[in-house]
Amino acid sequence: MTSSIRTQVAIVGAGPAGLILSHLLAQSGIESVILDRRSREDIESTIRAGILEQDTVDLLASIPGSRAHTVGQRHDGIELRVDGVGHRIDFPGLVGRAVWLYPQHEALKDLLAARLAAGQDIRFEATATAVEGVDTDRPRIVGTAADGTALEIDADFVVGADGSRSVVRSALSGSHAGYFREYPFGWFGILTEAPPSADELIYSNSADGFALISQRSATVQRMYFQCDPYLDAETFSDAQIWETLDRRVPGVELKKGPIFQKGVVPFRSFVARDLQRGRIAIVGDAAHTVPPTGAKGMNLAVADVILLARALEALLGRGDEGPIDSFADTARQRIWKAQHFSWWMTSMLHQAPDASDFDRQRQLGELRTVVESEHGRAYLAEAYTGWPMTGLDSVLSPTASSPAAVRSSR
Repeated sequence: MTSSIRTQVAIVGAGPAGLILSHLLAQSGIESVILDRRSREDIESTIRAGILEQDTVDLLASIPGSRAHTVGQRHDGIELRVDGVGHRIDFPGLVGRAVWLYPQHEALKDLLAARLAAGQDIRFEATATAVEGVDTDRPRIVGTAADGTALEIDADFVVGADGSRSVVRSALSGSHAGYFREYPFGWFGILTEAPPSADELIYSNSADGFALISQRSATVQRMYFQCDPYLDAETFSDAQIWETLDRRVPGVELKKGPIFQKGVVPFRSFVARDLQRGRIAIVGDAAHTVPPTGAKGMNLAVADVILLARALEALLGRGDEGPIDSFADTARQRIWKAQHFSWWMTSMLHQAPDASDFDRQRQLGELRTVVESEHGRAYLAEAYTGWPMTGLDSVLSPTASSPAAVRSSR
C-alpha cells in the first residue's frame, strides 16, 4: 500500500531550519508537511552546542513557548587569550549587539512543541528516499512511513533541510557537487559536571595549541581542544584531557568535574553548487557546513530560511517568481561571508600540523593586530554577533494584508 499526501510545501528534515520554515510559512497561510527519519525523542536528544546571534534569538523569541530569553544566557563578549594574556571583545561596546548561549537541542524542544501545538503535520520516523519531478511544477517526495509502508508527498515546492547527507541536495545536483575544504585538525570535545570556569567563552591560542572553554549550564560545561581529526577519543584518559586543557589555557583555573561525554569533531567547510532549481531548494546543513569556530552553523540556516519563506510567500501566495529566482544568489552572499569568517577565526586560532616558526610568529602578529585595534575588535564583534538578516523585520511583523495578519485581526 502507498500513502499519498498533497501539500503546498514538503519539508525534509525536522531540525531548526525545517521547523522555523514551517512556522514562517504558516504565518503566511501556506501549509506544509515535514518528515524526518528520526523520532521526536531522537531529535530532542541530539546534543549540539548553540551560540545564537541576536537576530536568531529575536526570531526564536517571537515563536510561542520559546525559552531563548529565559533559559538561554546572554553573552556580551568573548575572551581571546594569546600566550596566556586575555583580551576581552566587548560586543555591545563595539557593535551594540550580543549573542546567546542556548544549546540547539533546547531550541528544538521549543520549536517542536510550538509546531505540534499549532497542528503542524510532522511525520516522524519517515524516510525520504528520492525526489522526483525535479524540473516540473509538482515535485514529489517518495519514501517510507514510520510503519514501513510506501509514502508519496506531492507538493508545489520541496525543501531540503535534511542535513549534510541531504537526499534533496542529491536530487538537485548530486550529493558532493559544490565547494569543499577539509581541515587537518578537529576538536576533542568534552562535557563535564562542573560550574563555569568563566562568565564568557574563552578562545585560547597558546604555544601548546588551541582550546575553547565554553559553557552549557550552571552545572555542566563544554570544553574543546585542537586535535588530529582521526584521533580515537577513547585513547585519552580523563587525566590526559585535563592536563591538555590546562596547558592550552595558561593563566585560567579550570573548574573540573567528572567527564561524562567525549568525542572528536572533524572540521569541514562545504557550499553546495546549487541551492535552488525550479521548485526545489535546500537550506541549512544541506546547503552548507562551516567549522564551529565562528559559531555560524544554525545562524546561517536561520538566515536561509527567512529568505526562502519570503520567496515562497511570493511564489505560492501571489504567483511572483522574482524572489525565488534570486534566492540562491542572495543567500550565497551571506553564506560566503560566514565561510570567510569561520575560516579566518579557525586559521587565526589553530596551528596547522606543518606550521613553521615563521607561521607561528605571523599568527601571533595577526592576533595582536586584532586585539590591539578597536577596528579589528569591531570586525570580530560584528561578524560573531551576526550581520543583520535580510527580511527579518517582515517575518517578525507580518503586513496588514498578509494571511497571518488577517487571521489575527478576526
